Amino acid sequence: MTPIVKKIHHVAYRCKDALETARWYEKHLGMKLVLSIAEDAVPSTGEPDPYMHIFLDAGMGNVLAFFELPTCTPMGRDQNTPAWTQHLALQVESIEVMMAAKARLEAEGIEVVGPTDHALFQSIYFYDPNGHRLELAANTASPKMYEALDQVKWAMLEEWAQTKKAPKHAAWMHDGSYKEMFK
Repeated sequence: MTPIVKKIHHVAYRCKDALETARWYEKHLGMKLVLSIAEDAVPSTGEPDPYMHIFLDAGMGNVLAFFELPTCTPMGRDQNTPAWTQHLALQVESIEVMMAAKARLEAEGIEVVGPTDHALFQSIYFYDPNGHRLELAANTASPKMYEALDQVKWAMLEEWAQTKKAPKHAAWMHDGSYKEMFK
């Protein structure tokens, strides 16, 4: 099938306070507020549910959006999913840019985990004021790494589907051996 999707138009999350969220993302990640929409009813369903919907420029045509929903039960998170699982990974230009962001975040009292070496990229992790886990990632992969992963992607997935145990086809990603394998 020919892909019908051209790009992600936007990704939307819920926030506790739209103004605080817009200011936080601009201050800490340089993401400018590009659009604010407020309605008293949901356009797609007609439900009476006032909201503020904000859109932030995530670079290169990517948009990150948030909804503030003041009449709904306070937001939480899926208690059946570990906190590290659901996250938004944002690409940065280099490890230097990532580490400078880490220093700025920590200077503002924001706890940062990492950097973590994923072989293909290095990343840091932290939370926004709404409790959403964010990742800043700096690519470090070589074309040979992507080729190696491309060759095993289906075998890994099929083995996982049968065993629900981590296949070892690409163990080099986190055991450090990639440093020697892909010199």
